[in-house]
Amino acid sequence: MKTHAEVEAAAEQALRDCLGEVPFVDDVRPLERREDWPKPDLILEVRVPAGKQLLVVEVKRSGQPRLARDAVNQLLRYLQVVPGAYGVLVAPYISPESAELCRREGVGYVDLAGNCYLAFGQIFIRKECRPNPFAQRRDLRSLYSPKAERVLRVLLLNPNRAWKTEALSAEARVSLGQVANVKRLLADREWIEAATVGFRLSRPEKLLAEWSENYDHRRSKATDFYTSKEIPDIEHELAGAGAIGETRCTLTGFSGAARLAPFVRYSRVNAYVSSDIDQVASRGGLKRVPSGANVSLIVPYDDGVFYGAEDIGGTRIVSPVQLYLDLRGMKGRGEESADALLEQGIKPRWRRVA
Repeated sequence: MKTHAEVEAAAEQALRDCLGEVPFVDDVRPLERREDWPKPDLILEVRVPAGKQLLVVEVKRSGQPRLARDAVNQLLRYLQVVPGAYGVLVAPYISPESAELCRREGVGYVDLAGNCYLAFGQIFIRKECRPNPFAQRRDLRSLYSPKAERVLRVLLLNPNRAWKTEALSAEARVSLGQVANVKRLLADREWIEAATVGFRLSRPEKLLAEWSENYDHRRSKATDFYTSKEIPDIEHELAGAGAIGETRCTLTGFSGAARLAPFVRYSRVNAYVSSDIDQVASRGGLKRVPSGANVSLIVPYDDGVFYGAEDIGGTRIVSPVQLYLDLRGMKGRGEESADALLEQGIKPRWRRVA
């Protein structure tokens, strides 16, 4: 982990690189703070033919909205003491929401990914849509770990419900510390809000979109099978297999989408299985094959995939949220089916509850 001094040095260099593309910028140099000035992370002087411009800079380790809002408010306080200065936020990556906040408040920003917005005097620089090179940073790994995802499923499937930490911990079957960590990461993104008692998810679509971009289907193990039976018969027999003992057999993929938001014809059944897949396959008369499969039985990376499963016509399917995540990773129009499910099956539920 970089020290704060190293982060400040990287921030200053990012500003220099951004301003270095302006041909009439003569120099950019740091200034010593005067005793009557506030103490931001950096104060830079930009020299142009028309004169000098002071930049008051706040450096943050994250550019998520809550931290960006705090930095912007701090910069605005600084500017009351240093009239004529221009405030700039620098972070490893400035999210689109944070960028909009900065522009709205008249504050510039620069990130280490190459995105920037500077508008003062004769200078106007704006670069957007540079991807986040820190996509594997710690907060993403933490927010989308298997245990954290259990919390996300509960929040997304219970929109507008206010949660206390203890109740959410019990519902998601995770520790209090895990809930607290997820809550902090969502608060940084400003995707939750305080309720009369506890907190609630306020931006479900934002959360689901980011989760789908970071969801790793390879964590689950799929085994392919073949049977000569028709698709409805296969699904019916798998539903029966899942009703024996403690075995859970829950449809997902196009099999699930066909029951919530039909969009495409399909020729393969996908199902999560909680126990020995060979036993389930034997009950359904399925044969392992290296190619030409029409059934995939999946051992999930975590039991959380079963949370919120629904019974439709005697057949268990995964929750709409889990189904959306699975469809997004499937070939053969999976993304289109996921989008149809979002519009036809998920958003209407969010609106009904709200």
